[in-house]
Amino acid sequence: MTSESVLLRYPIGGPKRAASFTAQERSAAIEGIRQLPQKLRSAVAELSEEQLATPYRPGGWTVRQLVHHVADSHMNAYVRVRLGLTENWPTIVPYQEPRWAELEDARAAAVSTSLDLLQALHARWAQLFASLDEQAWKRGYVHPENGRETLEQVVMLYDWHGRHHTAHVTQLSARMGW
Repeated sequence: MTSESVLLRYPIGGPKRAASFTAQERSAAIEGIRQLPQKLRSAVAELSEEQLATPYRPGGWTVRQLVHHVADSHMNAYVRVRLGLTENWPTIVPYQEPRWAELEDARAAAVSTSLDLLQALHARWAQLFASLDEQAWKRGYVHPENGRETLEQVVMLYDWHGRHHTAHVTQLSARMGW
């Protein structure tokens, strides 16, 4: 993989992986989750239907699919967090992200649908994360492919995930001169 293709795939680098995080790092991630819906909405606000149908990188999803993917991914993660808080290390069910992105709603629905969903979802999610005490941050779930994931790892991952995909859109817009 060339450095250009790595940059197109990971415009802000990979997620920060650690066994634990500070309260300040978690607070910053919660704020990132709170702000994501507006940042993503701003990134796509001026895009035309043709631009929304443009892949963000060669072989990648269209901008439209990307916006719907963020909503799909974050809905799944929100439910996983709630399971991690209410059950004892449940094993979660992964989903086939590429297949979800090919479903008709992900290929054709208005991006405003997922942006509105993200607005409400992230308001709830940020409130839930902000309510956690130190003990709760150490709870989590078992991902069949990734193993145990604590809620503090999850908040960091999904803050990164939102910034990562927003950067896909903003960097595509910059490259294309939109």
